[in-house]
Amino acid sequence: MTDRPAQRTPNRQLAALIAEAGFSNAGLARRVDQLGLEHGLDLRYDKTSVTRWLRGQQPRGTTPALIAEVFTRRLGRRLTAQDLGLDACAPVYAGLEFAGSPDEAVDIVGGLWRKDSGSHAELRKIAFTAAGLVVPSRDWLIGKPDDRVARAEPPPRVPVQARPGLPKQRGQTGDRGPRHKVSGGDIAALRSVADLFRALDHMYGGGHARQALVRYLEHECEPMLRGTYGEQTGRRLFSAAADLTRLAGWTSYDIAAHGLAQRYFVQALRLAQAAGDRGYGSYVLVTMSRQAVYLGHGREAVQLARVAQQGVGGVAPPVVQALLHAAEARGHGVLGEVRACTASLVRAERALEVARPGDEVPHWARFFDEAQLADELGHSHRDLQQFRAAAQHAERSLLLRAPAFARSRLFCRVVLATARLGLGELEQACQLAAEAAGQAAEMRSVRALEYVRDFERRLEPYKDAAPVRGYRERVAGLG
Repeated sequence: MTDRPAQRTPNRQLAALIAEAGFSNAGLARRVDQLGLEHGLDLRYDKTSVTRWLRGQQPRGTTPALIAEVFTRRLGRRLTAQDLGLDACAPVYAGLEFAGSPDEAVDIVGGLWRKDSGSHAELRKIAFTAAGLVVPSRDWLIGKPDDRVARAEPPPRVPVQARPGLPKQRGQTGDRGPRHKVSGGDIAALRSVADLFRALDHMYGGGHARQALVRYLEHECEPMLRGTYGEQTGRRLFSAAADLTRLAGWTSYDIAAHGLAQRYFVQALRLAQAAGDRGYGSYVLVTMSRQAVYLGHGREAVQLARVAQQGVGGVAPPVVQALLHAAEARGHGVLGEVRACTASLVRAERALEVARPGDEVPHWARFFDEAQLADELGHSHRDLQQFRAAAQHAERSLLLRAPAFARSRLFCRVVLATARLGLGELEQACQLAAEAAGQAAEMRSVRALEYVRDFERRLEPYKDAAPVRGYRERVAGLG
């Protein structure tokens, strides 16, 4: 990685912090390289690189943010690239930081929304990094609650006088006008919009209205977060913003923009902390765990699910406990850990069994019912190649699941097709998969297409069989 040409002014801010931290030039370079590896980057800086930074050269790309994070960890206080006399990295590289304050969290997530709204094609290229899951989940688990999130109206600015003889130009007052005062109606609107976009996602896939959701976050949600509100209203506002941000990540995940989705999830986790909602934070971690499962990172998926369990401290409602244990089971399933997977599934089943209709369940956990548990069981048994059990649970899930959850039903149908294939029922497997392929063609969901493709890869040993040829002919004309 080549840095920008050296400036003439030595970087005394960086020099002072190096002295305070007790780093050698080589030691700082080594720590930056190590942190880069956590984020999937191969940087290869050395002591000469640090010497150039001290002389005024500006490192490119993500490096200023990485250097700031190295000093933040060493000195135990939040430092930015600007605190080190370095240029901040572009918003496209930001998003994996767990902000030190609610205001910083708004700055980070607001930058992410604006960048995504303007150029989502560039953001789709960002890579997912399993190592980037460690720091945010740790900071959420051990971080102190935010003491205050309320925002008061700032004092009015003193007007700037126009030059004599010239008309006053727009913006010369230096006063942007009063901030938006957030009301309960504003928060209710955010919740309603989240429900609307969630329903669209379930039915038509994440790609259907994702950009509209991001623009809503930029143009409606961010002005509220930068508005004025009291403590109670502020917590509710951050909770609603966390829900919408997680949903933006979920829809990004569904179109295979995995690095972008990861950043949305991290920021949703931080917004949930500002809301003081540990339960919702655990749900965001479960979402991150599901993405890790999908990408084959079973160990990280298990760790995230366990952090979520630790974070709620065993006091969550039974439905939430079932959700958390099922998420852990999925990670064990990907790893082929039969005993651990089975134990987690048993805990999930027992937790859901003790749930009662009158229990108070958070809005985000209400989807986790018998149909969803059967779905989790079907997926887990499929991953463990226990195909008879997988088929039984997938069939039960399809029987119980409402039609509005079209994409989830599609996934479950492919799981059932895979189980039938594993049991040697080739014709039935192909019939089920053909139905799923037709549904996937009507959705904007890369995950839906990938489920079908995974099944087709499993068909390869049977490619000359009549049912497989029939399947190929049936799906050949799908868009």
